[in-house]
Amino acid sequence: MNALVIGSGAREHAIVRALLADPEVGRVDAAPGNPGIAEVATCHPLPDGVTDAAEIVRLAQQLDTDLVVIGPEVPLVAGVADTLRDAGITVFGPSGQAAQLEGSKAFAKEIMAAADVPTSRSYVCTNDTEAAAALEATGAPYVVKDDGLAAGKGVVVTDSMDAALAHARGCFAAGGSVVVEEFLSGPEVSLFCITDGTTVVPLAPAQDFKRVGDGDAGPNTGGMGAYSPLPWAPAGLVDDVVARIAQPTVDEMRRRGTPFAGVLYVGLALTPSGPRVIEFNARFGDPETQVVLARLRTPLGGLLRAAATGELDQQPPLVWREDAAVTVVVASEGYPATPRTGDPIEGLTDGDGESYVLHAGTARDDSGALVSAGGRVLSCVGTGPDLAAARAAAYGVVGAVSLRGSHHRSDIAQAAADGTLTFA
Repeated sequence: MNALVIGSGAREHAIVRALLADPEVGRVDAAPGNPGIAEVATCHPLPDGVTDAAEIVRLAQQLDTDLVVIGPEVPLVAGVADTLRDAGITVFGPSGQAAQLEGSKAFAKEIMAAADVPTSRSYVCTNDTEAAAALEATGAPYVVKDDGLAAGKGVVVTDSMDAALAHARGCFAAGGSVVVEEFLSGPEVSLFCITDGTTVVPLAPAQDFKRVGDGDAGPNTGGMGAYSPLPWAPAGLVDDVVARIAQPTVDEMRRRGTPFAGVLYVGLALTPSGPRVIEFNARFGDPETQVVLARLRTPLGGLLRAAATGELDQQPPLVWREDAAVTVVVASEGYPATPRTGDPIEGLTDGDGESYVLHAGTARDDSGALVSAGGRVLSCVGTGPDLAAARAAAYGVVGAVSLRGSHHRSDIAQAAADGTLTFA
């Protein structure tokens, strides 16, 4: 089959890489892609961006594409998958209505309530008075989420009432609403569930790191690194999450006439009372995709096509590498507040299959040199027989990178590798 991947980040680079390893996939194209993807696949411009559904349809038809894979959340919420399906093109990604599970925190909470999915107590607020009352009701630590899409940076968790209210006011001033939630304690887990709207197939769980600094210090980011597997996770976790969370959610969406077909990203807190949903996303998460797909042996193209065509129940059980995988994000100076761009990037190296670089925010300048073009610039992936070896491989790649003012976390997967992260 011929595949077309929509997006330009490290997540899309990881998807392209996995599709190219599938013997059933003959050609992979990307739009718009990035310089790293361009080294292994043909990239096509999208002058009006990833929400230009008409241009994506035209491109897919021109390329004789058998499967379109939409990476980012913005085109999904905008309904690009609907336009592709209306044109008779097979697409992996939920409809615009179904993608509201990510597009609106309030809608996601409504679905969770209807499906009896365990999550935190929450309040939808549209003004200062409502927000203040909700914050008083939940207590510190305060959790305030922009109701809409915010590229992973619309959440504030703070012990300061003033800071919580300030974030809410910023959302109100931009014309939005917020969801104030009860804080969920416990380690966090990300679980991707592939679904065709009926059948749910979970991938391997991962853990990501949202805070910018070591020890979870500083503001939230889009993600500074991730690892898989989780040796500390309780036995039966994945089966429990599918039975109590993913399957009931998929069933409820289908019952409402808006079936969800694609990736249901379940962000969890493993609280003393059991798993609780922090958030749903409607696509592969970044940077978790980089480590989960690094461990997947089952051909990705066939799996995604089965989900897109309603044949997921006919797929054999997934096969996984026993190896561990770690990814470390190299971010530009000033990220996440005001990222510096346009600086030369040097020292990119790929190991002997155990480590490699995925491009996130990169571009070519007028002379053809590789430069930074975003906040998260590179995702350095390492694999190995255990987390310690995978960490060493990933940080070996990070250490070779030369980018003025760049920064990264030095503790990705450290506690899990050391055995100091446990869950009782």
